[in-house]
Amino acid sequence: MTQPISKLRSVVVGVGSYLPERRVSNADLEKFVDTTDEWIVQRTGIRARHIAAEGETTSMLATKAAQRALDAAGLGPNDIDLIVLGTSTPDFTFPSSATQVQAALGMTRGVAFDVQAVCSGFVFAVATADKFLISGSHKRALVIGAETFSRLVDWKDRTTCVLFGDGAGAIVLEAQEGQGTVADRGVLTSHLRSDGRHREKLYVDGGPSTTGTTGHLRMAGKEVFRHAVGMVTDVMTDAFAATGYTAADLDWFVPHQANERIIDASAQKLGIASEKIVKTVCDHGNTSAASIPLALATACADGRIKKGDLVMIEAMGGGFTWGSALIRW
Repeated sequence: MTQPISKLRSVVVGVGSYLPERRVSNADLEKFVDTTDEWIVQRTGIRARHIAAEGETTSMLATKAAQRALDAAGLGPNDIDLIVLGTSTPDFTFPSSATQVQAALGMTRGVAFDVQAVCSGFVFAVATADKFLISGSHKRALVIGAETFSRLVDWKDRTTCVLFGDGAGAIVLEAQEGQGTVADRGVLTSHLRSDGRHREKLYVDGGPSTTGTTGHLRMAGKEVFRHAVGMVTDVMTDAFAATGYTAADLDWFVPHQANERIIDASAQKLGIASEKIVKTVCDHGNTSAASIPLALATACADGRIKKGDLVMIEAMGGGFTWGSALIRW
């Protein structure tokens, strides 16, 4: 019998997160936004979110999450040779926020760059880093999702400003030799999609080459909801087809934390048991690219996600972009 070919896998060896100190509850929002706690919770499941302090940038949040992930892995900055940061709220138009994290950590080797796929940013960053690691070109990667979405929202638009929050999460991926089977630890498969025809359903109405301003987030909420469930279940089905696993084999489903109704509908469509879903949207709101690593960090810290568990991550973001990754922890 032919033995399976050994294969490099991108294995998670550390997880970290950071939330800004300021916590804003729905009751706090009621004081300056024409909304109610009941309205927000009923439609989204969100009860609170964290907001970055004045002068607290995306790279600052990312650096704190990255340092905690390095500490959890027992590694230092110069053990890393790749940083991929998913964000739509960079510190500057350029340079990339990833290079600012690199400098802040004291990392003097390797390469650092941003990935912009809005709420799908972390999934895209995982898939990108995985390609570098399994090629053998790099050994260890910091994969980060970090956002200061409070800087993009229009605080006079009560339909969107209540949804978003700030934060950062990070994982350390290390290239390790596997057996080339789906029983290996690490990233087993990833599937990414985009469709630029949907721009006007979820976008920011500004940019360097259009208005010369940052702009504000605009969203057609019903349209986004209508597309979300079908799109994310599509890439999750692809992951199952690629590995031979099914929804029943999952230990944990860690989706993008945008809206509790979307999360529940996606899980129900695929037959994922409710007790396998990791939800943090209640306490964090929608933190865009930061939402999945924040949820992963929460579930690792409280002991839910353990070594050997089969974990599905998925997200959909403006553009539209959407993607999934299946990881054995």
